[in-house]
Amino acid sequence: MIPADTRWLHDEDAQQVCRVVQDGGYRIYFVGGCVRDALLGLPDSDVDLSTDAPPETVMALARAAGVKAVPTGIDHGTVTLVAGGKPFEITTFRRDVETDGRRAVVAFSSDIAEDARRRDFTMNALYATPDGQVLDPLGGLPDLHARRLRFIENAEQRIREDYLRTLRYFRFMAWYGSPQVGPEPDALDAIASNLDGLETLSAERVGQEFRKLLRASDPAPALALMRQTGALPVLLPGSDDRWISMLVHFEHALGLTPDWLVRLAALGGEGLTDRLRLSKVEVKRLALLQEHGFAGPPLSELAYRHGAEVAQAAALLRGCMAEQMPENAVLETISRTAQARFPVSAKDLMPKFKGPELGCELARLEQLWIASGFTLSRAELLSESS
Repeated sequence: MIPADTRWLHDEDAQQVCRVVQDGGYRIYFVGGCVRDALLGLPDSDVDLSTDAPPETVMALARAAGVKAVPTGIDHGTVTLVAGGKPFEITTFRRDVETDGRRAVVAFSSDIAEDARRRDFTMNALYATPDGQVLDPLGGLPDLHARRLRFIENAEQRIREDYLRTLRYFRFMAWYGSPQVGPEPDALDAIASNLDGLETLSAERVGQEFRKLLRASDPAPALALMRQTGALPVLLPGSDDRWISMLVHFEHALGLTPDWLVRLAALGGEGLTDRLRLSKVEVKRLALLQEHGFAGPPLSELAYRHGAEVAQAAALLRGCMAEQMPENAVLETISRTAQARFPVSAKDLMPKFKGPELGCELARLEQLWIASGFTLSRAELLSESS
């Protein structure tokens, strides 16, 4: 059974959507991540639903019940019903007819086992009725409880159907795998034998997976597996995961919130902007981390000029390079100096200084103030002005 306190079991809007389909004489189930996470006691994830009703039938049933229906992916069996202002995706049971490693031609099915077989991992092939009864067509529950990540049936076939599953494998290892159980040898062999397929993936999809992977509590073991199978150098040439484990240790020991971009800066690699399709904001921040994370001005000055977040990240990255965890006193200094405000303004130096000379004098006094540990007062600084 799904735990009684699971939110979507008591969500009236979700239950209304289920009744729309059930009242038409069809079956409907919660499926995939929301079932997996509920059984693991993890926070609610996105709710997905699966049914034996054809998509056109779902649309007709919704219209008859006065529920808004949107044919978001009707050719592939997906219809979105909107209840209480919330969208719920419902996908008809499917089986793969043809795959090319990126997309699939599907046929609709009324067999839940056929639908389960086209999924990636056994822990994702779990279904739940609207009242919380769990259906396990492929025997995935023991794997889930053991936190054993296992491809459904043949690992190599699953990967060749969709090469993104290689990245999903490592991401799921980071989030759901057990260090005690470890990876399945056939899965790693299948990944290592199909590295060429990774070149066909879009940068958007690769970027999405790396973001999710690097947000895991400890992505280091999964990244090490990626390196060992050869997947990491294919996806991020020039990257090096040797600092990730140390960085994660520093984060946990210092009670710091993990930041996937800081981890990416530690991982490195060539052409990250294009390979991961980073946004302009992410590109700018990553460049700042790469510029100051391994060298540059003192951390206190960095905090003053770029804020505590950048300086704290630089402290972690420099600590990895030196193989020494930053001290709490360093973090306290960063927090304090990030709040410092230069006490001299341009008008304090006018009319004695004008134009370019004014800017130069302001910069000179600011550097004196920084060198003093941000302690010189306005009067002391002005007395230094030539």
